[in-house]
Amino acid sequence: MATTNHSNFLIVGAGAAGLMAGIIAGRRGLSVTLIEKMERPGRKLLITGKGRCNVCNCCTIEEFLPNVMNNPRFLYSCLNNFNPYEVMGFFEELGVPLKVERGQRVFPESDRSMDVVDALVDECRKLGCRFVRGTVKELLIEEDCVKGVSTAEGKDYFADAVLLCTGGKSYPATGSTGDGYALARQAGHTVTKLKPSLVPIVTNESYCADMMGLSLKNVVLTVSDKNNGKIAYSELGEMLFTHFGVSGPLVLSASCCMSGDLSRYKMEIDLKPALSEEQLDARLLRDFEQFKNKAFSNSLSLLLPRKMIPVVVKLSGIPAEQKVNQITKEQRMKLISVIKSFPISAKCFRPIEEAIVTAGGVAVSEVSPKTMESKKCRNLYFAGELLDVDAYTGGYNLQIAFSTAFAAATYCCAG
Repeated sequence: MATTNHSNFLIVGAGAAGLMAGIIAGRRGLSVTLIEKMERPGRKLLITGKGRCNVCNCCTIEEFLPNVMNNPRFLYSCLNNFNPYEVMGFFEELGVPLKVERGQRVFPESDRSMDVVDALVDECRKLGCRFVRGTVKELLIEEDCVKGVSTAEGKDYFADAVLLCTGGKSYPATGSTGDGYALARQAGHTVTKLKPSLVPIVTNESYCADMMGLSLKNVVLTVSDKNNGKIAYSELGEMLFTHFGVSGPLVLSASCCMSGDLSRYKMEIDLKPALSEEQLDARLLRDFEQFKNKAFSNSLSLLLPRKMIPVVVKLSGIPAEQKVNQITKEQRMKLISVIKSFPISAKCFRPIEEAIVTAGGVAVSEVSPKTMESKKCRNLYFAGELLDVDAYTGGYNLQIAFSTAFAAATYCCAG
């Protein structure tokens, strides 16, 4: 007999993946229940893209996959079924106008993540999806087939299919506390080692704290392995100095390419990538001519941010009070070296709780790449960050959440 606690599709976690799955399933005419432990859905979505919500990346699948660090081939089928252009069309149809910015990043025109969350939640409600506040503590499984879930609040909810999209372990204040991993293990799944991905880096240098709050734009961050000289990462973009070290898009992406003992990596910032060393030298000579009777420390205001000048002066080895007209060519070459290869060194990553994404998760070899259904437990599905799939910053991870959710919601209850 049908009860109010039975649904066609039960979704655990009302974040990006859960809300998308609710809409797709609702549009199929399924009865949908979303169980969310936070007071309101989409908490993590609200803080993505610095509160602007980078919903996806405007690119082809061929351009997308190289930006996925772990198990990119697993995503091929679901991306084909719901690609970035279709995600953009989906949000436009929901009444969220979008814009494309540098790096093909896609944002709402309003620059408000709240508009994205509200559109998703409103559409779920229009389709009759039921939201329940609760914490799922156990899957109800009979003969390797999921029948529903049991909550910490003492209630059981039954369904024809269950989707787990509880997120990873990053930003636990938004509800991503790793609950889904225990549920996946209960169903017999392997959970690969969890580690922070897209995470700020603690540096050894105290001068990073001296420049706290300074944001650099159009610089190149290069990370290379000291042992073999191979470049692990090198990109143009933005980064930020903090009280502990460095953060920002370049640093977050670089962190994905670094593992093990971080002391083996050499990190350098090209502060003037548009200028060759010869062009930079010519620029310095022009500036020095203008400030020839001033102290060296007062001659770099046209070239570098104010907070960075004392640090560059110290690293150059040129006495701060030395008159500009007394600076030798050798000293100038040392200054150019500092500007083109500004050194920082990694001590460790910030905690996983501060990572944008959790690397690792439910082993994808145990999940159908087309349907997202478990190979261990019938009628159990996975989507989003809970899976062992993660990508660089730039809208790729939200695309993964949307595409995997679309697949699960499209194929669940199909039989």
